[in-house]
Amino acid sequence: MLKKVWWISSAVIAGLAVAGVATVGVVANERYGDLEHAPALSLAAPDPNLVPAHADPADVDNAGLHATLTELAATPALGTFGGQVTDAETGEVVWSQNPGQALRPASATKLLTSSAALLELDHAKRLTTEVVAGEQPGTVVVKAAGDVWLTPERITELAEQIGQADTVLIDTSAWTGSTYLDSWDDGNVDGGYVAPMEPAMIHQGRIGATGGDIPRSHTPALDVAAALAAELGADHDTGTAPADAEVLATTESPTLIDRVIETMIHSDNVMAEAIGRELAAERGRTRDFAGATEATLAVLSEHGFDTSATQLHDNSGLSPDNRITPELLEALLHDAATGSPLTDVLRTLPVGGGTGTLVDRYGDLAGRGWVRAKTGTLTDTSALAGVVTAESGRVYTFALLSNDAPILGQRVALDTFASAIRTS
Repeated sequence: MLKKVWWISSAVIAGLAVAGVATVGVVANERYGDLEHAPALSLAAPDPNLVPAHADPADVDNAGLHATLTELAATPALGTFGGQVTDAETGEVVWSQNPGQALRPASATKLLTSSAALLELDHAKRLTTEVVAGEQPGTVVVKAAGDVWLTPERITELAEQIGQADTVLIDTSAWTGSTYLDSWDDGNVDGGYVAPMEPAMIHQGRIGATGGDIPRSHTPALDVAAALAAELGADHDTGTAPADAEVLATTESPTLIDRVIETMIHSDNVMAEAIGRELAAERGRTRDFAGATEATLAVLSEHGFDTSATQLHDNSGLSPDNRITPELLEALLHDAATGSPLTDVLRTLPVGGGTGTLVDRYGDLAGRGWVRAKTGTLTDTSALAGVVTAESGRVYTFALLSNDAPILGQRVALDTFASAIRTS
């Protein structure tokens, strides 16, 4: 992969995050090798001795931007529409419409999940799945630990550590409660959007694929036991791990930050729900839908974010009953763009026309390569929340929620709106 990135530090309130986003880089990605866009945020702090970069205030026309966005917000394609745009350097709210109205957020919900996880958990944290000796000779038990990032290769490594066994059981007691939310559509598993929430899966329960909206298993944890049993020439079933059993094999997930990036870039619902339960366990909550959403809101509230109007039924955004205000989404992004502990959130956002859920969007629009944003899609619902560097050099954070209108029209209108920020 060809990379060319200039890192520039900034002494203004915009801080490290804005400096990283505002500079220009050329990144060869999965589809657009010639795409020019703002580079991903640096993990390490830039050299403080570098000369700060600032937009020339004479080039910044926030009044003109407000007028342009007000006109674009009036398009009927946006239906019931709310949003907020903030100048990341000055903190000025440049434009807003119904910012405090709680609307259906779809997968923009994952911005709350990821933010809470990055605020609460060690970014280098890995999930360890153990295989222990069972009560009966020749029996081994997989102690599922919430790792939905298992792969066939890691299953093979477990088998090599074990050597031989007659029976493989899997213990799913790490998570509790229902595995499927009542408000989720019954067709979501076969449609490839989610799997029953069990604490061990291979490729998030996908059948015959490693990514994408591919039909998922209805028994993802049992599939893990079956895969390990196949490697060992053994039978398989569900079961319970004995207390203080001998550990025969272990495998570790990717780090939290890598898992959050993958979750956000590809908007994977299983991953988001798994991270929510990981957060619930850290906070001593029940490791189910209720505990995960309660933990998410508690962490955000403790860090000063107003969650009073928020209703969460899941951590992925699949539930049409979720409600989030544009003001909260934008507040998280603005905080990330001003060098706070949420800075890494910016690294998780897809790039317009370049990566993840935005790879097929923006076409010839000005935001192509410059808009970095979390998407959201449900029936008659579209969301776009992220950060964009204007041609003036000024960085803006934004959150846009559109309800009660056809999806395709919403997407075009949202991408046009974000591109207008770029051309300001």
